[in-house]
Amino acid sequence: MHCVCKIMPSPVGELTLVARGDALAAILWQDDQPTRVRLGELREDGAHPVLLQTQQQLREYFAGMRQQFEVPLDFMGTDFQKQVWQALLTIPFGQTRSYGEIARQIGRPAAVRAVGAANGKNPISIIAPCHRVIGATGALTGFAGGLEAKQTLLALEGIALSSEQDAQKTGLAMRRARQVDLAQGKLF
Repeated sequence: MHCVCKIMPSPVGELTLVARGDALAAILWQDDQPTRVRLGELREDGAHPVLLQTQQQLREYFAGMRQQFEVPLDFMGTDFQKQVWQALLTIPFGQTRSYGEIARQIGRPAAVRAVGAANGKNPISIIAPCHRVIGATGALTGFAGGLEAKQTLLALEGIALSSEQDAQKTGLAMRRARQVDLAQGKLF
């Protein structure tokens, strides 16, 4: 099945929205590497209903009026990649997870690096929020759209990681607080 696309401007650069059939197959970054997401030949279709719906919901997200997306998704990847991408969909707006937390969530605690690789291949950026995945110390890590775009998306969601040093302090403090909470069986 062939794919259709539509290009939209955004605060994080030009995005290429891609649909396959009746579902969203990809959101590609302006300077995306052609080998990161393999889709085959794309035909432009600015009137495709899924692409119009996606564009509208992304505009609402960037305007601070949407926290969840309601677009049908068509992930193409290995079973492991699809597990990781489904786990990304469970990260709430305004929260982050580490690669290790995602690995544990999918029942593969030793697969932290493989989770990182799958996260990097996520074809449906922003909607499957790979930008919400950060390093174990709380530091910003690699992102297909670039670290500046990742920081912009996180800031839009109220997460401010101003420097790696600050992020490390915040990440360590958050992990310590979670450990205390779990040890005491209480939420603060």
